[in-house]
Amino acid sequence: MKRIILPFLIAFLFFSCADPSAESSYIQSVSGRVNPEDMGLTLIHEHILVDFIGADSTGYHRWDKDSVVQRVLPFLEEIKSKGVKTLIECTPSYLGKDPELLQKLSDLTGIRFLTNTGYYGAVGGKYLPEHAYTETASELAARWIREFEEGIEDTGVIPGFIKISVNEGAELSDMDKKLVKAAALTHQETGLLIVSHTGPWSTAKAEIDILMAEGVDPSNFVWVHAQAEKDFENYKKAAEIGVWISLDGIVWDVDGHLERVLFSKENGLLNQVLLSHDAGWYSPGEPDGGDFKGFNALFDELIPKMKEKGFTEDELNQILVDNPKRAFSIKAK
Repeated sequence: MKRIILPFLIAFLFFSCADPSAESSYIQSVSGRVNPEDMGLTLIHEHILVDFIGADSTGYHRWDKDSVVQRVLPFLEEIKSKGVKTLIECTPSYLGKDPELLQKLSDLTGIRFLTNTGYYGAVGGKYLPEHAYTETASELAARWIREFEEGIEDTGVIPGFIKISVNEGAELSDMDKKLVKAAALTHQETGLLIVSHTGPWSTAKAEIDILMAEGVDPSNFVWVHAQAEKDFENYKKAAEIGVWISLDGIVWDVDGHLERVLFSKENGLLNQVLLSHDAGWYSPGEPDGGDFKGFNALFDELIPKMKEKGFTEDELNQILVDNPKRAFSIKAK
């Protein structure tokens, strides 16, 4: 009897003493790992700084961090007063991504920031580095995985998601296909969510087909700028397969977003909807960073209109707290 019981006892003690975090999930902020339950009210698609000069000319020499902080800080303090706890900063590599700037802003405000790995292929490749044209999807993925494992450049900052972009069209270019495949390979190794600047459903579907062929579940894909889709029935198709529907241009079109979230509510899709502004954009080279757009339209304009249409606090909480937490959580290995 002892010979039978002993192996089971050993196994029980092993699993009981195992690190419980091995099966847990976390959010990767620029300041370290965060419990998903602490993520709070989240803006899932915003920008602090974007440098449109092109991949061959951009770099940290293009802006002064202290000047950016001085310009941006009041906008962040304002959304902090409205309850924002986390901001997903979607500026990609070679377009002004600055992890240390985000760390500094996080220290000053207490707002958590997430940054990314990946490359931006839209606008005809203007923001792609030269090696993106010569390297394979596997080689690009190796770069992005290394950022996840070792940190971005020499900052030690770990990305919290993958950010790519493709050019609009039902048929993706070879470069766009390569970026999507690289994102798939990176996701499989890291568990990072794939967030892709897309537009219409036809383009999103082309990306999803590649991801699924690589074994990636569509629930790990964010259809960015889904507000560009005119046929709302395609939102149903996206939700049905688990895609995140990101309506992220509030600052540019409040009423259009109201129409889309109302359709989502009426059709039971709110558990797949993400909502944000695509605002900010300190622009290096422009006086005082240019026309920086704040992050208030959601709170000052859209939410009041949503409430008039019958949205409850629970539904707002679903979109702004629960959905971001589920979407950006990474399973600990």
